[in-house]
Amino acid sequence: MLTRPVLVLSALTALALTVTACGGGAQEYASVVDKAQGDKKLVIGVKADQPGLGLRTPDGSFAGFDIEVAKYVAKELGVEAKDITFKETVSANREAFLQQGQVDMVVATYSITDARKEKVSFAGPYFVAGQDLLVKADDTALTGPEQLNGKKLCSVAGSTPAQKVKESYAKEVQLQEERTYSACVDRVLGGQLDALTTDNVILAGYAAQHGGKLKVVGKPFSTEKYGVGLKKDDSKGRQAVNDALAKMFSDGSWQKALQASVGASGFSVAQAPQLERY
Repeated sequence: MLTRPVLVLSALTALALTVTACGGGAQEYASVVDKAQGDKKLVIGVKADQPGLGLRTPDGSFAGFDIEVAKYVAKELGVEAKDITFKETVSANREAFLQQGQVDMVVATYSITDARKEKVSFAGPYFVAGQDLLVKADDTALTGPEQLNGKKLCSVAGSTPAQKVKESYAKEVQLQEERTYSACVDRVLGGQLDALTTDNVILAGYAAQHGGKLKVVGKPFSTEKYGVGLKKDDSKGRQAVNDALAKMFSDGSWQKALQASVGASGFSVAQAPQLERY
């Protein structure tokens, strides 16, 4: 026979389970599409320190081309801009944020690679950039990656461009790691480092931000395809986001957003890329 305390405890346990089953816990969704339709809200990972692409403004909001892409895609999924929570991501934590469910998608100059596809899914690309170098405006010696032997090149944790330079162009380059590209920019401006390497459209934003002090070398030496990162195996989400991007390309919104975000930096506005559905 159960004593009274045990009966009370059993009843409370059953009640707690019933409450959880009726919605007391967070709803789990199989796809970002289901999350958008069910909650009418999304959490999107973006960069916060990349002028023209993903930048936190003084009032705490976010601006840039990636932000406009994120808003457009979210609206196509059924979520208004006011119902998006933008969460800052850095290069090193994008996969982890998706895997842990901290964000529903990532739109953060996120290059599509085979290695990353093993951990997350991608829709896109929504932009194709090329790796280049950012140096001080009066630097005439660094005209390409081959001149970096013995020089100090800034690298960002979780990003691959600097390592690519070391492996393919300048084996004796000295890599210095920072958490963010903006920290790299500060060290190039201060003369502690010789150059920063990443995608040309990112570098163009920094050059524009520090008018006359920095320049992009202008000899791209790679192809970087930016994709929208999603949770691994979210095929439904991939298809829906690709459909949204295709519409953004065709209705003129993509070109308009790109021109408004980075056109003033002098960066040549490209044509929309070909989607790579898989």
